[in-house]
Amino acid sequence: MTGSDGTVRRRRVFYIPGFDPYPPRRYRELYRKEGAEQARISGYKLGIKGRPGKPGFSWAIKSEIGGEQTLTRYDVLVWHDLVRSSMDQSIAGTYVQLLRVAWLYITSGALRRLMWLRKGPVIAALYPIFMLLGQFGLALFVFTVCYLVLGGLVHWVVGAVVGLSAAIWLLVWFRSKDHRFFAYYLMHDYAFTASRSGAYPPTLETRLSDFRARIADALASDVDEVLIVGHSSGAHMAVSILADLDRAGDLPKHGPAIGLLTLGHVVPMVSFLPKAMRLRADLAHVSMCNRLFWLDVTAPGDGCSFALCDPVAVTGVAPDPMHWPIVISAAFTQTLLPETWARLKRRFFRLHFQYLCAFDNPGDYDFFQITAGPLTLARRYRGRAPSKSRIDVPASPYRTTGR
Repeated sequence: MTGSDGTVRRRRVFYIPGFDPYPPRRYRELYRKEGAEQARISGYKLGIKGRPGKPGFSWAIKSEIGGEQTLTRYDVLVWHDLVRSSMDQSIAGTYVQLLRVAWLYITSGALRRLMWLRKGPVIAALYPIFMLLGQFGLALFVFTVCYLVLGGLVHWVVGAVVGLSAAIWLLVWFRSKDHRFFAYYLMHDYAFTASRSGAYPPTLETRLSDFRARIADALASDVDEVLIVGHSSGAHMAVSILADLDRAGDLPKHGPAIGLLTLGHVVPMVSFLPKAMRLRADLAHVSMCNRLFWLDVTAPGDGCSFALCDPVAVTGVAPDPMHWPIVISAAFTQTLLPETWARLKRRFFRLHFQYLCAFDNPGDYDFFQITAGPLTLARRYRGRAPSKSRIDVPASPYRTTGR
């Protein structure tokens, strides 16, 4: 096996983003900026350049860390077009989604069980519901005032027309400012997850199949490590891809080291739903796979993730024996300087991306050494104990896998 001693000269990284409608170029620029900052802080060399004319979206990384040089190809597995398509909803359509999502999570019992785990991500899930209802309530108030005032002064028809026009204008204005409120964005995110009660939509299954083929090709190449990184919603997609690869016999016994790094996961938002049998089966499968190393990183300071929740155990599908994941904390309050933490702690969406950024005191979690450094994920975290604060109590109301 290449890289059997845990050293890496050549690596392939496949990054799966979360529910993000923006083109992947932003991830390259984020990597370039934050990688340069982390290299400055930690005292190593890191350079990246694009790969013009190559299929997909990727870049090359050359690092020199501890006297060792490593070459990495970093691919973003793109699905932002599916995200944008799912967000192509009218205002009325979004409110219909709101009703469907709220009904599913409440009546299935998932919402109550999610609250047992972490209130932060549940509050994040409830935020767009209350924000959109608040916007609708304000629009209704404007309509009522116009109807009563103009109806009394002029005519009720005039009041109704002006009130309806003002209410619609207000709702359109709120949507145009959603880059500040994030209500529509989050509502579409949860609606995409809940559209099939936890089952993957056919369009996403097709895309996952494409991703599997690309990763399978890399596993057959002459590299020392293939590292799959799933962030946010991309975490459970990465799990499903690796489960499918293993079932198909595409995780070679003699080949590159295989690493799975999940960051800021929101697995319970999917796996706790009635028809998430596929994901539950995939979680159980990957947790037993001894051909890979799975590290899960979250942080209590990230209110958008299920921090320190073992995604397999809390879903209630932990097998015996269970190898993975190793659950650790990025510990933002310790790895960021007090002034940095004070600046970021109320920027909830920014904190959800901190795993991909530079740390003032990185400790043993350094995203850029993991993805571009001279050690495999398994070698870097060999013997690392899971966090003592991890949550591993089964909480999902649904635990069947259909397998």
